[in-house]
Amino acid sequence: MARTPDRITLTGVRVRAHHGVFDFEREQGQEFVIDVAVAVDLAGAASGDDLGRTVHYGELAEAVADAVRRDPVDLIETVAERVAAVALAYPAVEEVEVTVHKPEAPISVPFDDVAVTIVRSRA
Repeated sequence: MARTPDRITLTGVRVRAHHGVFDFEREQGQEFVIDVAVAVDLAGAASGDDLGRTVHYGELAEAVADAVRRDPVDLIETVAERVAAVALAYPAVEEVEVTVHKPEAPISVPFDDVAVTIVRSRA
């Protein structure tokens, strides 16, 4: 039976960016909230108390925020793919789950949040 991968999870990374299909979204920007969970084998890091054998979550958070801030795109699906690629660039990451929330989306009915979630792996 395959071992369930360990995970490091960042929840609620807030980034102001200018993504969206409407001109006012591109001009004014809005807050995006990102959740990232990376599957990493943490046994070696834990047994040796070795940061070099895991993913530095502070650096990951900064890399995610930078990826969300740059180059405005129309779709939050595209933003999610970009964040997944950033996470998978870390050698220890086997799989990533990314959720991009757009709580200020221009929707005409009352709502709390809209989000997309993707799962990508190295394979």
